[in-house]
Amino acid sequence: MAAKFSDDEIRAFLQERKPLTDEYRSKIHLRDKRGHKEQELDVQGASGNQFRLILRKSKFNPLDFSIILAYCPPNSNQLFRLRRYNGKSHEHTNTIESDSFYTFHIHTATERYQGLGMREDTYAEPSERFFDFHSAVKCMLSDCGFDVPANPQQSLFEEM
Repeated sequence: MAAKFSDDEIRAFLQERKPLTDEYRSKIHLRDKRGHKEQELDVQGASGNQFRLILRKSKFNPLDFSIILAYCPPNSNQLFRLRRYNGKSHEHTNTIESDSFYTFHIHTATERYQGLGMREDTYAEPSERFFDFHSAVKCMLSDCGFDVPANPQQSLFEEM
């Protein structure tokens, strides 16, 4: 059974400082999958919690991407998706609110959707804060408590 968390716990996970070392780029593992490329990075938060950053990008459509921050509950092989930044490649509908949109959007885990037995990060809001894969990564890192080492010679993540 998947772990369930309150909105306060979700907020605390998102706000927890997540320091990245100077070597974080070398720890990202690129994998070719069906139709997309994927990178993952495991990060330990300042409070000791484990997180996983998952970066997915279509090989064919530059607007089809997903930047995911997941919490890794102790003694579990399940991931709890806290936040997901999606490209403008599909329509999204919030079931409870009955609203739909076709644009860049940010999914956030909520207690309400978990309570109805839905995926924790089903709820999403449209966003104009990012416009492509790389700006979505920057937005995620800024929003979710990451401490990124400054190195103007390198992009946040090597080109996929």
